[in-house]
Amino acid sequence: MAHAVTLIRGDGIGPEVALATQTALDATGVAFDWHVVDAGVDMMDKYGTPLPEHVLDTIKATKTAIKGPITTPVGTGFRSVNVEIRKRLNLYANLRPAKSIVGVKSYFHDIDLVIVRENTEDLYAGIEFDYRTPEAAKARAFLSELSGKLIRDDAAIGVKPISVLGSQKIVDFAFKYAQTNGRKKVTAVHKANIMKFTDGLFLETARKIAPNYPELEFEDRIVDNMCMQLMQKPELYDVMVMPNLYGDILSDMCAGMIGGLGIAPGANIGDDYAVFEAIHGSAPKYAGQNKANPTALILSGVLMLQYLGEMEAAKRLQAAVEKVIGEKKFVTYDLIPSGQTPVGTQQMAEAIAQEVQR
Repeated sequence: MAHAVTLIRGDGIGPEVALATQTALDATGVAFDWHVVDAGVDMMDKYGTPLPEHVLDTIKATKTAIKGPITTPVGTGFRSVNVEIRKRLNLYANLRPAKSIVGVKSYFHDIDLVIVRENTEDLYAGIEFDYRTPEAAKARAFLSELSGKLIRDDAAIGVKPISVLGSQKIVDFAFKYAQTNGRKKVTAVHKANIMKFTDGLFLETARKIAPNYPELEFEDRIVDNMCMQLMQKPELYDVMVMPNLYGDILSDMCAGMIGGLGIAPGANIGDDYAVFEAIHGSAPKYAGQNKANPTALILSGVLMLQYLGEMEAAKRLQAAVEKVIGEKKFVTYDLIPSGQTPVGTQQMAEAIAQEVQR
């Protein structure tokens, strides 16, 4: 029986890497019933929103989606489509593995780390007030009175909610992921030494859940120390679980350790739905040029295969990606050795497709 999957093509380089990923996934022999929809800045004129309601309806119907990158303006306009999808579908777990691939230039080797990031709370909950608004003035006055601390009159306000339930769900997800995937250790990352009641709650929750998984080692690290530790001795770490903002930062750092966002996959998983996406942006200046590296979204497809229970196909696709990159013959410009001729996005996908069928 075919797996019903929503394919969101995105904008910028999104449609190209989405097609490449579809090519690679179809080559595994797993049957898919693709539901292709569009979201992003190109939808604004037609629907007045980058995230038309029918896109969410389609994901709810198929329960699984894979998404090309979508442009988010900085500092103005609509909030991130990615964040909105996560919130609307309660995709509370953001899974971001970082694994070295031979053939990708990096200062680090043999990296095999997993970031599990809480997706719906913390400073990404979207509770903010522009400093010029009456709402911000009320928030400043209320918080100053409540805390006894002065807040400047020109301060914008953001709220950092971290709940017991949200912390329980993401920490339990991290432990279950480690247990299912043969990992050895879970590290809770926090700033509880300063944020005693928000990050403190997160850490307290992690410490309560850890004994339920006695076969897994558990420890915690303050986030700034965690950054230094990863630079000095990444081999000591395995699965790391953390609130939203720290996860956003550390996942990009770990991606840098394996050679960049171009090979870094991602998954957003909830109790009912899952959306798989590359971490990188939409790179609109490269749109339509058949130059973009499709690896990150194809590896996100590997995560999707695992989620769907297609473990053998996932292993074959992972191996095919690694072999094509390692051979350095049919790779895009960012992966090609100096003096050699790169191939295009779709040509690299087709080389991966041929390899996975062998």
